[in-house]
Amino acid sequence: MNMSDTIDPTSLRYDSAALEDRCAPRIKIRIPAMLRQSGNTGFTVVVTDLSIAGFQCEALTGMPPGSRCWLALPGLSPIQAELVWNNGRAVGCAFSNILNEAVLDSILRRFALA
Repeated sequence: MNMSDTIDPTSLRYDSAALEDRCAPRIKIRIPAMLRQSGNTGFTVVVTDLSIAGFQCEALTGMPPGSRCWLALPGLSPIQAELVWNNGRAVGCAFSNILNEAVLDSILRRFALA
């Protein structure tokens, strides 16, 4: 199997194809949360995509790629991440430490889309 067998070229959404090399499946979801860049005040976001390795959220922010940030999901301690991309309406971040699958399962049970 080669890469063209696994990736639909019409589904590429990001500037770099390398970002499409996902280490974990992403789940569509809608979770109100807080995002805080290192050294700044947090702001409200909506997480729209989640995996053990990272997340996407709706966020109007000027944070550049490489920014360290923390995602605070309801009922959980803030989770450290690094901003990977920002298109002006949403950001994609990679968690500094992969989430435990039990934690991800718990989040998904609480906030799964119907």
